[in-house]
Amino acid sequence: MKAKHIWPLGIILALASFIIFILSFVYKATFVAKYDHHLVSEEYYKDELKYQGEIDKLENANALDSAITLTRSSDGVIIHFPEALDGKKIKGTVYFVRLSDENFDFQEKLSLNTTTLLIQHKNLIEGRWNVKIDWSYENTLYLFKDKFNY
Repeated sequence: MKAKHIWPLGIILALASFIIFILSFVYKATFVAKYDHHLVSEEYYKDELKYQGEIDKLENANALDSAITLTRSSDGVIIHFPEALDGKKIKGTVYFVRLSDENFDFQEKLSLNTTTLLIQHKNLIEGRWNVKIDWSYENTLYLFKDKFNY
């Protein structure tokens, strides 16, 4: 006869255990600094203006007749700017970012005579690179982003 009266106690213990389990996660997510989960920047509006500037630069780059291209060669990576532009008027910076190890990240200032730039292989290791070229031509700002396997 006792077995008939034990099952409500089992249900109550199971529900109580589940509630305690869930509340422990709520406590950790709310009060434990290790699990800090702030997704919004402290200076949200300033960051939004910077991001809008990047969008504008990307749109300027998309409006060009031809896009920047990256080509692998035996000497490294050749960056080809649009042929219609004068290479001497192109100013900016090229960023190579290695996601797997930030120690390999580097940047190079643009100083061109033609519309091509060679990034020598001594700076590059095999694998995937994120390439970002932030440049200007005759007071118009441009941005190019691409993923490149070397």
